[in-house]
Amino acid sequence: MEVEIQVPDEVPVMTLPNLAFFPQALLPLHIFEPRYRQMLRDVLGSNRIFAVAGLDTGAGATSMRHEPPFKVACIGLVRACQKNENGTSNLLLQGLCRVAIESIVANDPYRRIRIRALASEPGAEPGENARLRKELARLIKLKLRLSPGEPGGMADMLKSVEDPEIFADIAAFNLCDSAPLKQRLLETLDVNQRLLMLLRVLRSEIDAAVLHLKLQGGLPDDRITLN
Repeated sequence: MEVEIQVPDEVPVMTLPNLAFFPQALLPLHIFEPRYRQMLRDVLGSNRIFAVAGLDTGAGATSMRHEPPFKVACIGLVRACQKNENGTSNLLLQGLCRVAIESIVANDPYRRIRIRALASEPGAEPGENARLRKELARLIKLKLRLSPGEPGGMADMLKSVEDPEIFADIAAFNLCDSAPLKQRLLETLDVNQRLLMLLRVLRSEIDAAVLHLKLQGGLPDDRITLN
């Protein structure tokens, strides 16, 4: 039986560049910095929860704060952890929920933040979001077929995810290349708008992939100059 996890008021946080972490996503992390080694020891000895926030480089130009985080982040639960002989650790973090960062309460020996859980809103009737989820699944399958380098098993994995919100979050985390776009999707609490944003991006990427194949003339990438 699943045990309901209470969202704490304060959590440690890792602030990482070019990353937006999502609920239900699985994030592998290599922990090597002394501050984060201490953080990991502490969370493993308590509730196994910490947050991952994206580094707001735009705020860094005007803010005196060190490593300014975006105001919306995601907390995760350490599902597995392996400590290495050199003191580093490899872990797997599973996203739990979006949170708003209310304040930074400490920076030493690692950063701790005060948080508030953020709940998503459907934004449309269930049937409409289900329809968009189905269309999104179709476009993902098409995109993966047009882009051989993409993780091919992702479409099969997403096939079993019926909930439109979870589907959108896992798809955004695993298939979006743009960190700014991922952060916008993380900050979008309206599930309908989240689905529509992903659909627009996928359609644009598919159009670009089709054009690339036409220009390539059917030749593989390493022989494209023969066209």
